[in-house]
Formats: sequence, structure tokens, C-alpha cells
Amino acid sequence: MAKIGYARVSTTQTTSRKSQHVDNQVQRLREHGCDPVFKDEMTGTKASRPGWDKCLSHLRAGDVLVITKLDRIGRSLVNVVDVLNTLTERGIQIRCLDQGEIDTTSANGKMLAGILAVLAQWESDMTRERTIEGLAAAKARHGGQLPTRGPSITADQIETAKRLAAEQDMSAARIAAVIGVSRATLYRHVDLAALRRGTGRALG
Repeated sequence: MAKIGYARVSTTQTTSRKSQHVDNQVQRLREHGCDPVFKDEMTGTKASRPGWDKCLSHLRAGDVLVITKLDRIGRSLVNVVDVLNTLTERGIQIRCLDQGEIDTTSANGKMLAGILAVLAQWESDMTRERTIEGLAAAKARHGGQLPTRGPSITADQIETAKRLAAEQDMSAARIAAVIGVSRATLYRHVDLAALRRGTGRALG
């Protein structure tokens, strides 16, 4: 059973503080027997997480992913739960150092993961309502038209999506959640139909 570490810093920290913080996380993860340890030092505008993408590709069934806090692996409760479920389905366990009750190697940890899933559904419903209200307000501010947005997916995210689709029996919705984009964005940039034909899997 291999222990794989992942460290990520807050996007709000200065460059020097980010480096110090991520180094502290890496040291703690190594002290807990993690090898290798992947990391991301993100800027305030950088959406991709190349370290996380590499970590996902490296993990194998039977491995344990070790993190310092749950928010290292997701931007929201919904995203965190999707990642937990995806890794569990791949036979990968999760251990959180600063939230010891989050440990899917134990019965209590698995129970808490179930509770988090219920809370994530509630958060998703609330987010959907706020999104609908926000879109209506944005249209009103721009004469009935939504403003043009820039690219919403990076090359690293596209490659990770393709790899997950080809190697894992995973739905499009789950892939989109893991890499942090909407399903519509995923469909625009990744030819899932071709991947279905290549693997014989229904990605949904």
C-alpha cells in the first residue's frame, strides 16, 4: 500500500508565503511516509492544477492519498465529495492529517463521507438557485445578453479528462467535477464519443 501526498497553497497568499506554506505541507506529508508528494503553487488567476493532474494519474487501486486538509483537493464541498467518491470507486483511500475523522480506511471515516455527500447535495441545490438568480441579474445589467467569457478549461485539464475517460469507468459528469469544470465545457473540448468508441464504455 503506497502513500501518495498532495499539497496545495491558498491562492490568496503572497509568493514567499505560498512557497513556505507548500514546503511545510510537503514536509508533513513526507513525515507520514508519503512518496511521492505532488504539489501546486497557484496564482490568483491560475485555474489549472498540474500537480493534482499528475497525482490523479499516479494513484492506483490500493494506494492512500494523504492531504493536510480537505480543501486541498476541492474548491467546494460538492467538488470534494465528487473527488472522494471517484477515488473510492478507483479503490483509493483518503487520509486527512488535520481532520483525522476524514479517513476512508476506517468505518467512522466512511460514515462521515456519507454525511458530507448529503451536505454536498444541499450545497449544490443552493448553488443552482444562486446561479439562476445571478444569470438573471447579469442579463438585466447587459441588456438581456450575458457578457462574453474567456477560456474556461486549460490544456492540462483537457489531458486529465481524456486520461480519466480512457482509463476509468467514469461518467462525464464525474470527470467534469474532478477536473473542476462544467459538463458542458467538458463536452465542448473533449470528444467523449470518440473515447466511447475506443474503450467501449458509456461515459454518460
